[in-house]
Amino acid sequence: MKNAAIMGYGTIGSGVAEILEENKDAIARAAGEEIRLKYVLDLREFPGSPVEDKLIHDFKVIEQDRDVELVVETMGGLNPAYPFVKACLLAGKHVVTSNKALVAAHGSELLAIAKEKQVNFFFEASVGGGIPIIRTLYECLMGEEIQEITGILNGTTNFILTKMDKEAWAFDKALKEAQRLGYAERNPEADVEGHDTCRKIAILTSMTVGKEVNYEEIYTEGITRITDTDFQYAEKLGMSIKLTGTSRIRTDGMVSAYVLPLMISRDHPLYSVNDVFNGILVKGNMLGTSMYYGSGAGKLPTASAVVADMIHGAKNAGRNVKLGWSAEKQAVAPMGVNAFRYFIRMAGQPEECLAKLMVFGPREVVSIGKLNEFAIISKEMPEADFKEAVSGLEGIRSVIRVEL
Repeated sequence: MKNAAIMGYGTIGSGVAEILEENKDAIARAAGEEIRLKYVLDLREFPGSPVEDKLIHDFKVIEQDRDVELVVETMGGLNPAYPFVKACLLAGKHVVTSNKALVAAHGSELLAIAKEKQVNFFFEASVGGGIPIIRTLYECLMGEEIQEITGILNGTTNFILTKMDKEAWAFDKALKEAQRLGYAERNPEADVEGHDTCRKIAILTSMTVGKEVNYEEIYTEGITRITDTDFQYAEKLGMSIKLTGTSRIRTDGMVSAYVLPLMISRDHPLYSVNDVFNGILVKGNMLGTSMYYGSGAGKLPTASAVVADMIHGAKNAGRNVKLGWSAEKQAVAPMGVNAFRYFIRMAGQPEECLAKLMVFGPREVVSIGKLNEFAIISKEMPEADFKEAVSGLEGIRSVIRVEL
């Protein structure tokens, strides 16, 4: 029997406890032995809950109990998650986390400690919720040279954009609905400004290249400037708008990594990924493009990924599984070298403005009948050239990068 502890009895932590109880027989078969929940660490009290008799408030109880071999961290954030996780690894315990902020900020160090102590630091649930993308990269695709990863990695923003697309809602209305349903936090900045997606693409890129990618070097743009009018143009063009995280492996030893709203056509694989679902495209040099789709967030889907990692830890007692990346820094290419086509929404009439827009080589001019407004789709241009071209241009109402 393996004894486990959960640190943080919130949405995900309570889901882990529920699955450990509901699926205990299946988990025991998969792990080869029972996984028993011994402690739940939280500052709060939960009278009448299923874990009432397991609740503790002192982390030292978990750290010093040699019978606890598996520790789950679902507190979120960096403090106290980081010192607690580090202490557990140093104490020779396997740690499983759903905390993408922790993995992005301290993954290299924690992976190194786990290797030294011959335990494991697993983080499947930190990216893609219930989608098994981390294990896919280090097991199923281990013979591939990964060339590109692009994904819808945040269910909250995808829900908001789906409402704007399918039901013509304004951003503020869609955000309030996401908050009402519990998809968005009271302070939604991490989601809507792209920070959550940024940390996830940093983790996936680090997994791919085997080196540490600093998420602070990844160009990040959220969805707060996307309007319902932009979606009217997208519909006219047979397109939609998704918040995506992308990393591409370059031939110069650098990676191109960025997070931004992307206008995509109906035949793009991510076009039909709607609501709170996530979709991740992985391009390998032999396999080509494969897609991984599922619930990117939510209590039980994310908890399911945590429990799978717990089973993996139980099956590898006393052995470190080769996983993750080194502390060597991976260079991230400047945003200016990346090339896109651009959707440019302008004030004015096309016949009055097209002369000064010829630098963009417009392939298409579109109008949705709004007074004194139109849009173009530009030719493909490096970001730096585009920024220079628009620097002195007046009347721009919206710019969205385009992938056809």
